[in-house]
Amino acid sequence: MFEVYTDGASTGSPGLAGAGIFIKDGSHVDRYSFPLGVRDTHEAEFIAVIKALELLKEKQAATVSLRSDSQTVVQAIEKEYIHKDLYKPLLTEILTLSKVFPLFFVKWIPSKENRADGLAREAIRQNKGHSK
Repeated sequence: MFEVYTDGASTGSPGLAGAGIFIKDGSHVDRYSFPLGVRDTHEAEFIAVIKALELLKEKQAATVSLRSDSQTVVQAIEKEYIHKDLYKPLLTEILTLSKVFPLFFVKWIPSKENRADGLAREAIRQNKGHSK
């Protein structure tokens, strides 16, 4: 089973943003930081999940346990619905990608338990040539 933590962060609404992904498969761990340019925090959270699912698809994962500290993202995935139009295409992409995996679970976790938090903050620092 792949244990996956995702986090998105932004310096403003919108501001410089980043996505962090922590993937654990048994004793093997991969860490990723993706600078996202200027986005809001929710957008960064959704994109972090998309990037994680793309990575897991490449790894041919079968069982995925995704953890996020974003209640907005977790609830949207569970309900397969989000009210705000900006996030609808992102949710659609997540739902499509999640169907690739025979077993896919999503769980909300407190921020202090999110192993991807520092990776998202590192991704913000990696943004170059972008300004608010």
